[in-house]
Amino acid sequence: METKEKLFEGGIYNGFVMLFVDIVMFLVSIASIVLGIIGLDAEDYATGGLLLSAGIVLLLVNLICWCGFLMLEPNEARVITWFGKYAGTFSQTGYYWINPFYSTKKVSLRARNLDAEPIKVNDKTGNPVMIGLVLVWKLKDTYKALFEVDSQTMATTQAGQIGTDVKSIMNALENFVRVQSDAALRQVAGQYAYDDEDSKGDDLTLRSNGEEINEQLEQKLDERLALAGIEVVEARINYLAYAPEIAAVMLRRQQASAIITAREKIVEGAVSMVKMALDKLASEGVVELDDDKKAAMVSNLLVVLCGDDSAQPVVNTGTLNH
Repeated sequence: METKEKLFEGGIYNGFVMLFVDIVMFLVSIASIVLGIIGLDAEDYATGGLLLSAGIVLLLVNLICWCGFLMLEPNEARVITWFGKYAGTFSQTGYYWINPFYSTKKVSLRARNLDAEPIKVNDKTGNPVMIGLVLVWKLKDTYKALFEVDSQTMATTQAGQIGTDVKSIMNALENFVRVQSDAALRQVAGQYAYDDEDSKGDDLTLRSNGEEINEQLEQKLDERLALAGIEVVEARINYLAYAPEIAAVMLRRQQASAIITAREKIVEGAVSMVKMALDKLASEGVVELDDDKKAAMVSNLLVVLCGDDSAQPVVNTGTLNH
């Protein structure tokens, strides 16, 4: 989205110089008022009245000028308006003085963390899962943050006053980020299955393709938060599990799947070992076995190699011909 943020091009003066000028102006106004009162007491009404009036006016101007000082720390900015019209954004670090009739709102440009609590979402196959994210974000466009979204009204205090301080505005933006993060997380999680057992083919899954899912999540968040001038530094899923109501069932399914996989490996290894034993006996001429004896030997070896319990050996004292 095109930005409307611009640099403030109005008068910004060194704060220390203006502080000295204001102090001098204050002393001059006080001196003028005192001299004016002395002149009136001496019945010099023209000079005394002029000095008194000038001193009072100068003192009022001086009091107004005291309201023009502002100080900015690194990664802070001031959004400046002139009677409701956006005049620009000033973000230069230091101590400055600006025309007091400008309205300024301070915002923070520093990075912030959002550790979202896990929420319940249905994945692509309809299984309820608990998923949470951690988000690092910072303010990039001050115009959008203050004028494209209603952050100032959202920062309304408990007393009903609209928040204008930096803490209230940033808290309002954080609430906006939290709501949009929840929506983006639900959208992304609903597009993918939890794991490979629920997916078809080479589809991405929440558990097995973390990096790809994080990229998708970051892209969705960028699209949603760009409206408020917020930049997503990093977004990651930091919690993923089945919902409690199906967790026990899914755990048994995973255990069954693991047992089946282990059995497949055991059988594969046992068959290769039986084949190797038969080939070794035949090649070295240790004993000659007919098909029935080979079948019995294969059966016995598979039982021994694939069984969970230790085999109990039986010593055959006869001959292989009986």
